[in-house]
Amino acid sequence: MRRSLSVLCGVAKGLSSSSGRYGGAESPAIRWVGIESTKRGYEVTLHVVEDVGSETFCDLLEFPPLDPEDVFGQTLAVTDDAAVAMAEAERRTGAVRQCWVNAGMAGDEYLDYLRAGRPAT
Repeated sequence: MRRSLSVLCGVAKGLSSSSGRYGGAESPAIRWVGIESTKRGYEVTLHVVEDVGSETFCDLLEFPPLDPEDVFGQTLAVTDDAAVAMAEAERRTGAVRQCWVNAGMAGDEYLDYLRAGRPAT
């Protein structure tokens, strides 16, 4: 069974989804998209972080950004409708609807990804 990292990671009431390994051999990274409810609406944010995780360090929110100038990720969309935000995240990043999880489950998904040998997407 092919297993890639497909999680949604967000903060507070956010969701996230990852399209898995990204970057080259010298700078492996994880791309993940989050949807968070804010005062502006539902914000869809793409994060590209260094793949520095291990069995004991699997909190994607704590991974450093691949680009130090991109600490908060790239805002892809802001909408008043959660379903529209999810559809936009899926359209713009390739996130898979059946793989969205809350922030609490993202670490478990990342551990599965590690145990599968960090497969490429």
